[in-house]
Amino acid sequence: MTRPVLICRPHPGADTTAKRVETLGMDAIVYPLFSVEPLTWAAPAPESFDAIMLTSANALRHGGDAVKQYASLPAFAVGDATAEAAEKAGFQDIRICGPNAQALITSIHNAGYTNVLHLSGHHVRPYDPKGLNIVRLPVYHAADAGDAAGLAAHLTHAPIVLVHSPRAGERLVALTTSEQRQSIPVIAISGTALEACGGDWKSAQAAEEPSDAAMLALARQICHT
Repeated sequence: MTRPVLICRPHPGADTTAKRVETLGMDAIVYPLFSVEPLTWAAPAPESFDAIMLTSANALRHGGDAVKQYASLPAFAVGDATAEAAEKAGFQDIRICGPNAQALITSIHNAGYTNVLHLSGHHVRPYDPKGLNIVRLPVYHAADAGDAAGLAAHLTHAPIVLVHSPRAGERLVALTTSEQRQSIPVIAISGTALEACGGDWKSAQAAEEPSDAAMLALARQICHT
């Protein structure tokens, strides 16, 4: 029997990934470990910045109309999904420079920009600004969702688990036991996300690039071995 694919990312991203899984002929299970909620925020003057840094599509989905006033700035996006969300928000100059915040900062620095607005979530992993003046502004919050019992019900068929962020990896570990993990393969969207997953998994590997396509290519390999 082919292993199902368990998707733990929040909606609407989870639904998009599930459609891609099913298009490839695999069974998708959606059990979000987070629920994304907008935060109230005050938008600083666009003229104070010469670039914008985007580490998640959620900043664009939940930032509201105020995000659009920065659409004239060059936008440095962490991946394809974030770039697509930026395009929908009206940004014209979009550069994909992932797979993480540190890679974005290096690209921004190399491009000669100095004053950067980082629209982000409430939880952000530390990064080195490399001398840039980065103003980090949380515009959304990923609240915990689901629990160990609910997750366990979906682990009975030893699905392939997709991990779309370091925080998701940490939460996945917190909600599972070592015994459960030993029968479950994990695919992470990046090396950082893979590191957050810890050990004890049947197998654990990171996608070659931070995209659903790369993750699902690995999932298909597992399904056929």
